[in-house]
Amino acid sequence: MKIIILGAGQVGGSLAEHLANEANDITVIDTDSARLRELQDRLDIRTIEGKASYPSALEQASAQDADMLIAVTNSDEVNMIACQIARTLFTVPTKIARVREHDYLQRNHAIFGDKGIPVDVLISPEELVTQHIKRMIQYPGALQVLDFASGQAQLVAVKAYYGGPLVGREISFLRSHMPNIDTRVAAIFRQDHPMIPKGDTVIEADDEVFFIAARRDIRAVMSELRRLDRSYKRIMIAGGGNIGARLAGSLENDYQVKLIERDLGRCNWLARELNNTIVLHGSASDRDLLVEENIEDTDVFCALTNDDEANIMASMLAKRLGARTVMTLINNPAYVDLVQGGVIDIAISPQQTTIGALLTHVRRGDVAAVHSLRRGAAEALEAVAHGDKRSSRVVGRAIEEIDLPPGTTIGAIIRGNEVLIAHDDLVIENDDHVILFLVDKRRIAEVERLFQVGLTFF
Repeated sequence: MKIIILGAGQVGGSLAEHLANEANDITVIDTDSARLRELQDRLDIRTIEGKASYPSALEQASAQDADMLIAVTNSDEVNMIACQIARTLFTVPTKIARVREHDYLQRNHAIFGDKGIPVDVLISPEELVTQHIKRMIQYPGALQVLDFASGQAQLVAVKAYYGGPLVGREISFLRSHMPNIDTRVAAIFRQDHPMIPKGDTVIEADDEVFFIAARRDIRAVMSELRRLDRSYKRIMIAGGGNIGARLAGSLENDYQVKLIERDLGRCNWLARELNNTIVLHGSASDRDLLVEENIEDTDVFCALTNDDEANIMASMLAKRLGARTVMTLINNPAYVDLVQGGVIDIAISPQQTTIGALLTHVRRGDVAAVHSLRRGAAEALEAVAHGDKRSSRVVGRAIEEIDLPPGTTIGAIIRGNEVLIAHDDLVIENDDHVILFLVDKRRIAEVERLFQVGLTFF
C-alpha cells in the first residue's frame, strides 16, 4: 500500500516503522527536519519537510496516488484540514485522523463523515488509553486485557506466580483441571523470549502468559496462573488532564475515586464536571498529601500527567507509601521496559495502544481488530474469514490443516454469539472471526494472504 503519514512524532514514527517493515510504500511529512533525517536513516521510507495540511506538501508526496492518509500531527485542526484537502484535491480513498479534543469528539457525527469533514476513521488516543486502563482495573493482576468481537472474547496477559495451580504443570493439565471452561494459551514469554506453547509445555513462575477465553471465563483462568487478587475499590489518579478526567468519570460510579491536580483552575472545572470523584488540589509527589489521603489504603494509583519523569517519581513514592498497585503513563518508549516490573507494576504506552487501533485499518483483508503487544514485539489479530473451500485458504478447513506461518497460533473463533476456543479439529466457516497471535510480526503479510479471497485452491 502507498501510505502518507502526517506527523513524525512518537506515534507517526512508530507507525512508519511498523508499516515500512511490512513492505509498504511510506511517506512521512513533518516540519522537524532533524526528526525526519533520523527516521530516514533507520527506515526505508521517503520523508518530506513541510506543513502537513499544505496542498503543496501533499502534492509533493504524490497524494493523488496514495491509498491512505494517516494524520497524526499534534494539532487536531491540522489533521482535520489535511483530510479535507486529501479528498477535495487528491481523492485519497481512506483518511484517518487522530483527534484529541473532547469537544470535537462529542459532536463527531455532525462534524465528520460524508456531509462534514471527510475523516473515514477517527482515532482518540485518550479514549483508547482510558478504556485500556479501565479493563486492567476490572481484572486485578492482568498486565494487558484486549477485547475481540465487541468484547465477547478477551486476550489476557498475566505473570505466572509461585503457588498458582497451573505453575509447574503442563498446559494440558488445564483442561482436565477445569473441564467446564474452555481456554487456550496463545503464547508464553519467558525471560522476554517468545514460546509457542504445546500441550506438554510446562508453565514456570514469572512466565508472561497470554491466554484467550470467553469474557465470562477470564477470572477463572487467571486464578489458575496466579493468586487471584481481590477486587479493587479505591482508586487515586494523579493528573486531571484529558485521560485522568475521562478515567475518573468512567470509574466514579463503581469505585471510590480521588483525583490530584496541580492547576487550581482545572481543579475547579473537574469538581464541576465530575459527580462522585474527590478532586484534590496539589502535587502527586507531595508526600504529606498522599499520607493525608490514606495512600496506604489505595488499591490502584494511576499516574497520568503529561510528564514521564513526574509520573515515575510520583508512582515510586506512592508504592513506597503503601499503594497496592501502581500504573504509570509513559510516553517515551525507551522508559517502558526500564520501569515495568520493578516498583512500577504496569507501564502504559499511549503509542502502543494508538498504533494497534491504526493498524486495524491498514491490514489487508477483512481485519476487525489489531492489538500491538509486548511493546510492539508481537501482535494479536482478529480476521474475518470469507468464501468457501475453493476460494479461501482457511474456510472449510480444520485448524490443523491450515498452513500457519511459523510463530503464529489461532486462539479462538467467534461464530455469531458463540466463542469457540481453537482446537485442531475445529473447522472454520464463512464469516467466522478468527483470533490469531503472532510472535513474529515479520509474518504478518503471510497471515493477511491466508484471509484474502478470490483465487481458487484445491
